[in-house]
Amino acid sequence: MKELDTPVYQTLTRRSVLGLATAGGLVLAGCGGGSGDAELPVQLQARLQQILDQNRALFSFPGAQAGIWTPQGSWVGVTGVAEQGGSRPPARADHTRIGSITKTFTVILILQLVDQGLIGLDDPIGKYVPGLPNGDTATIRMLASMTSGIPSYTFEPAFLDALFSNPQTVFTPHQLLDYVRGKPADFPADSQVAYSNTNTVALGIVVEQKTELPFAQALQQNILKPLELTQTLAPTSSDIPNPYWRGITTQGYPDGVVKDATDWNPSWGFSAGNMVSTLDDLRRWAVVLGTGGGIVSPAMQAIRMASMNSAVPPNSFARRYALGFGGFDGWIGHTGELPGFNTSILYDPKTATSMVAMVNSDIAAQVNGSSAEPAPTITSEFVAALGD
Repeated sequence: MKELDTPVYQTLTRRSVLGLATAGGLVLAGCGGGSGDAELPVQLQARLQQILDQNRALFSFPGAQAGIWTPQGSWVGVTGVAEQGGSRPPARADHTRIGSITKTFTVILILQLVDQGLIGLDDPIGKYVPGLPNGDTATIRMLASMTSGIPSYTFEPAFLDALFSNPQTVFTPHQLLDYVRGKPADFPADSQVAYSNTNTVALGIVVEQKTELPFAQALQQNILKPLELTQTLAPTSSDIPNPYWRGITTQGYPDGVVKDATDWNPSWGFSAGNMVSTLDDLRRWAVVLGTGGGIVSPAMQAIRMASMNSAVPPNSFARRYALGFGGFDGWIGHTGELPGFNTSILYDPKTATSMVAMVNSDIAAQVNGSSAEPAPTITSEFVAALGD
């Protein structure tokens, strides 16, 4: 059985398992890099479509859709089908589970609370959520940057058994944290980067405490409504809004057997991975993730960007995890994986280019001798194609 979800700064090299605003203004509907109805050059479009089709053959996923938006033009492509064994191709309006891209929303909610003076980035997490390893030394900033040393509950055999024995199990956030309470820390706080879903679940609890709202409502009120991300939500059940596609996985019991995971309850991901979105909403969110989008203060946006310079090992310019987002070679983004679904978003601040790839499978394949995920493999190949 594999550990759940994906550290973005590693996604182009190996698989970790179960993913434009004016200054001070909000992102407006339809913005995000793209020049109206202009399209990318025909030869480039053909290359991008080839990447989609070739990766479908490599990973054997049912279907995928992806888009690239630049100031010079845009492209959206699909391959395959929306459901294994079906005939309908993926549609632009289809909803998908976005896994750990949820973390990027959660950390922005946290940064808004810091802007409001309700919490401090350097407050220890134990001030708000007791009983966690390193609770007195790991700060809000460290949890958001994956340097806390707090173990991930998704590595715990007891959790995995509870989830995969009954994928409809409903977990509360504190039940998730209980899997690591009383455990030793993985390392001293702020001494290295290690991706942990526990970090962002704990931050989601802080959001609920300080907004006095359930996480889904805090998200809607403070991010989704202001940005008009009308097709994005944190579900409170296993339901997905129509239209949606269905996803396959080999996770769960029996391990290694392909199964439909579409209706598995995502409560185990909470503020670390339970959200749902669409291609166009993710396109716009990628821009906000890269620019701040006016939903955090200019001073906080400066802090976000400065976090990309973190020297905590193994961070580097080539691969790093910053304050609630990842980056590689100048691109900003995040990946997301839930059983059945794999997604990747990227934004390039230098060229105002955004890209999204969505796949209805989380099943890995060998790429250059390493196990890789489908969506970040697609976006990495898109980046290379844009540079050719």
